[in-house]
Amino acid sequence: MPKIVALITACGRGNRFNQGDGIPKQYLPLAGVPMLRHTIMAFLNHPQINDVMCVIHPDDMSFYEEAVIGLDLLNPVFGGDTRQASIRFGLEALKDYNPEKVLIHDGVRPFVSKQIINGILEKLETHPAVIPAVAVEDTLKKYSDGKIEWTLERDNLWRAQTPQGFLYEDILNSHTAFKDLNFTDDASLNEYAGIPVAIVPGSQNNFKITTAEDYERAKRLITFLVQNVKEEVRVGNGYDVHAFRKIAQDEDNFIKICGVSVESDKKIIAHSDGDVAIHALMDALLGAVGEGDIGEHFPPSDLKWKDCDSKEMLKIVNHRLVRKGAKILNIDLTIICEKPRISKYKDQMRKSLAEVLNISESRVNVKATTTEKLGFLGRSEGIAAQASASIKLSFVE
Repeated sequence: MPKIVALITACGRGNRFNQGDGIPKQYLPLAGVPMLRHTIMAFLNHPQINDVMCVIHPDDMSFYEEAVIGLDLLNPVFGGDTRQASIRFGLEALKDYNPEKVLIHDGVRPFVSKQIINGILEKLETHPAVIPAVAVEDTLKKYSDGKIEWTLERDNLWRAQTPQGFLYEDILNSHTAFKDLNFTDDASLNEYAGIPVAIVPGSQNNFKITTAEDYERAKRLITFLVQNVKEEVRVGNGYDVHAFRKIAQDEDNFIKICGVSVESDKKIIAHSDGDVAIHALMDALLGAVGEGDIGEHFPPSDLKWKDCDSKEMLKIVNHRLVRKGAKILNIDLTIICEKPRISKYKDQMRKSLAEVLNISESRVNVKATTTEKLGFLGRSEGIAAQASASIKLSFVE
């Protein structure tokens, strides 16, 4: 039997993708599972695919290791400055495995079907190169200088997809020979070399996740294509309190609440900047996704968090939510103190939190109350905050 290897490119940085909190899109979750893992599993589960190798960005090793934990894969290869260079590096790395055929696939096409893979492999029995493609249905226009120049006939026009299948030696030779030229897909190199490329039917579901809109479409689609996908609304609660101290002679008269500088005649005693509202909010968010509490993630014994801006800590918590596929539905914060007065700062606070969490201000509510002069808070000895947060989470049960 010929040895067939799937080579999956996962190097992209997603310049057209404006969400993810710094996480490359191929590692964002779909139903609680990294997108790249869905893609890999389509090939690992195919009986004719012998091995799978991924080409990854050198900065993404930790993301990759988390995404593929427990999977039997060939060692990954670091990519280059372009997709074409990355694929060439991957093909060169496959020499030691001596494959006869290779299927090259985009890591951000997680919905490739067994039917498409079957079609590629069957056609490769009689053709040196095969791609899946979908016939163009829309009218195509050439637009330049503010006007349509001409309309292109759509007959016999196809939208190319992946995986693209090749005889290994052919595509390696093409990539090597034409490495200084620019091509938009791997089949184009074989076309340039005069090697015929055949087409098999692709699928509208086998789309490439390029934009945030594509990602939202993928999250909707996976609930229909993958069994046992659950979607839940979860709620977390948080509470924090800090004592006050007198202001030293050389200190300013501001404290941080929700990341906003609030005028105060006292300072907060804390290991970090003492932003009691953000601390309560972090506990609420961590609780909603079952990730423990603020003390576990930012222990006061760790000097790294000494005098740290709590907004930076909140960004880290939000990063964990994004990696779990959690969407913040709403936040409700109550700040409890006699002084300082909070009312005039509430709009700034809502804006500050919304910006850090990359959500609409309409999803953030900030309230303030007192204890009617009762207790240590009523005696203005400290400040407290409680927070509730609701999130929507998709996962495979």
